Amino acid sequence: MEREIFDKQLRRFLKKVGISSQEGIDQAVERARQAGGLDGTEARRAEVTVRLPDLDEEMTIEDRTRLE
Repeated sequence: MEREIFDKQLRRFLKKVGISSQEGIDQAVERARQAGGLDGTEARRAEVTVRLPDLDEEMTIEDRTRLE
């Protein structure tokens, strides 16, 4: 395995995950806000699960995000 190539591919994947996740979260929060489900001061749970099916591995990262 060429470590430099792997690291570059991993960074590309994580950038894609980050951008896609941020866009999805922004859209979900905006829909909830427009529907009256948010007052803007609460904190909401967020989690992401990364699965590596070929390696039979999975990890979940959880956090709370304030909306104000």
